[in-house]
Amino acid sequence: MAAQDQTYKSKGPAPTVDQINADRVTQLANLYWAPHTAQDHAPFDKSVVDGIYLGEICGSKFSIRRTMMLEFSQYMENYLWPNYKTGEATHAHMMSIVVMLNEKFRERVPAWEAFKKHPDHFSGFFQQVLEASLSTTNVKEKTSLIVFLNHSFNSMEVELVREQVKRLVSLSMWISLQEGRREYEFKKCPKWRKFWIKINKRDAPEQKIKLEWERKFLHRLMLQFIEILEEIPEQGDISPETIQYCERFLELMIDLEALLPTRRFFNTVMDDCHLVVRCYLSPLVKKEEGNLFVQLLEMLKFYSRFEISDETGDPLTDHDMTQLHYSNITSLQKAAFAKFPDLRSFSLANVASVDTRENLLKHFGSLSTENLRAIANYLNLVPPPNKADTENWFRLDLDFLLELLISRHERRASQLEELNSMPLYPTEEIIWNENIVPTEYFSGEGCLALPKLNLQFLTLHDYLLRNLNLFRLESTYEIRQDIEDAISRLCPWRSEDGNVIFGGWARMAQPITNFAVVEVAKPNIGEKKPSRVRADITVNLNVRNVIKSEWENLRKHDVCFLVTVKPTCPIGTRFDYRAPFLPQSGLAYVRGCEMEGMLDQNGRVVEDGPEPRPILPGDNRTFRVMLDCNQYRQDMDRAAQGKEDVYETFNILMRRKPKENNFKAVLETIRELMNTECVVPDWLHDIILGYGDPGAAH
Repeated sequence: MAAQDQTYKSKGPAPTVDQINADRVTQLANLYWAPHTAQDHAPFDKSVVDGIYLGEICGSKFSIRRTMMLEFSQYMENYLWPNYKTGEATHAHMMSIVVMLNEKFRERVPAWEAFKKHPDHFSGFFQQVLEASLSTTNVKEKTSLIVFLNHSFNSMEVELVREQVKRLVSLSMWISLQEGRREYEFKKCPKWRKFWIKINKRDAPEQKIKLEWERKFLHRLMLQFIEILEEIPEQGDISPETIQYCERFLELMIDLEALLPTRRFFNTVMDDCHLVVRCYLSPLVKKEEGNLFVQLLEMLKFYSRFEISDETGDPLTDHDMTQLHYSNITSLQKAAFAKFPDLRSFSLANVASVDTRENLLKHFGSLSTENLRAIANYLNLVPPPNKADTENWFRLDLDFLLELLISRHERRASQLEELNSMPLYPTEEIIWNENIVPTEYFSGEGCLALPKLNLQFLTLHDYLLRNLNLFRLESTYEIRQDIEDAISRLCPWRSEDGNVIFGGWARMAQPITNFAVVEVAKPNIGEKKPSRVRADITVNLNVRNVIKSEWENLRKHDVCFLVTVKPTCPIGTRFDYRAPFLPQSGLAYVRGCEMEGMLDQNGRVVEDGPEPRPILPGDNRTFRVMLDCNQYRQDMDRAAQGKEDVYETFNILMRRKPKENNFKAVLETIRELMNTECVVPDWLHDIILGYGDPGAAH
């Protein structure tokens, strides 16, 4: 990933005024399109556009720095778009507009203003973009076109753009479905069959080829992506451009799934392509370079199975999702009963005894490819043999069919259960993961595995969940800075006998002299996590009285962090702030905890109150803390599998400034809201989700 990460970081500082004036782009701008030389402009020349595209954009491998120069000169609004003519514009002209619009979005400046002023040729331009998305073989160009399409689908509030993109995701796109699946969906929702018949009657014969091409566009785009993805070799290197294309494509799929206007009919088409299953079976998932791809794939899987009715747009309760799951399993049992007497025990078993991945694999793992295909065909997941020539975009090998049947029918935890079992404190795996918590060098050139705050949301649960994740990651970024600052000041070294020695000191962190878990309470009924986990931490406060007082005045509910470092640097090594942090510090684990109080000489918690705190002798102080129950359960499960027990390794206790340390209370509040049934009045509900009339809130 190192080589790939470099492409996501800034290519250097912004150009200076002297560099801009001396640049070839500025000289061309003065001659052809700069506003301050408008009186002396030369006439439009296609070769100039082609030359800039080949020399400045393709020649620099789509460098941000060169694109910034073109954007700074107002290349798109003053030269590219005013001179765009449908049917006459070259491929380079169209691609130049796409690249410049993507740059505007990257810089977060208004992007569609030039198109709104001169909208006449926008439909022709958009059609040229769609055709190029399927025809171009250059991976960099493909990626730019996918990013442009993503920006377009996320700009549904712009009427000019909405008119073009809504045709791609309407009910008529179901022409891409295999016939059996389409009939199955119409049986589930008969009113859509009526709309389907009306659409087909309304189509003008002379427009039929064009309309069919538009309706099959996203389907063809997905099949093209799957083809590129499955061509990636299992061994050997992959070009960073191909990886970035795959990541950007999944980002487009996630955004289409996460908006109700685009999701309603697209979700069925994506499911019919079995995109998620084929991605999971691809070689990229198993490679180290595919870490971000896997995280994006998890997000896509989450939204493809989101708890919402595609028919009505209403949220589905846990009961509704359970009924859907039972219906799917029952259909599978009926198929097995009708086709295979050998699976009689599976067909007659109750749902709870067969709906885990292990049980499904036990029952279906021994079947042949032909038998699995017959079951999948019965469930309208793959076409029958007589349609295999026309509906030929399916994989029909054993591994795929088995994974398809299992992934569609295995039991899944509800979103609320997953949320309630999620630790609220960040761990080292999240804190230093560049894909979800980028450094300050992030340039916006790549994508991140982060939820987006759009204008519209699927449900109230979706709105709160995105805010919870983003707030958690925002606070994680600040926590990372605090941990790096404190540990670099402590300067951990490895002694000759293998122990840890601290060569410095830090105001906000102290070495731990003793740590012990003192209570693990039984789980509440219906839960797996312990109801309470408490630990005692002893530190030696041999520091100035002011700092000692700060530690002694830690209050109840203050959040601290327990850190394990296993340094490899010998005694005397200077800390290099320009080098990567983790290899130098040897940081191994980070766990959060909540302060319950400081213990007195008798081992009792010193309560906060009007009485002055007792003066304790010596420098050793013991604090009682509450650990995260969900995190403790996960760590104990890992320890039971033979991995290291995290709670026997902590050697640093770190505190944070109280004003910056309220993140846990905020996260708990959002989680409690999500566990409450009705938290928003009806008149405000649609407005929060981005639907209805905003004026109704006044």
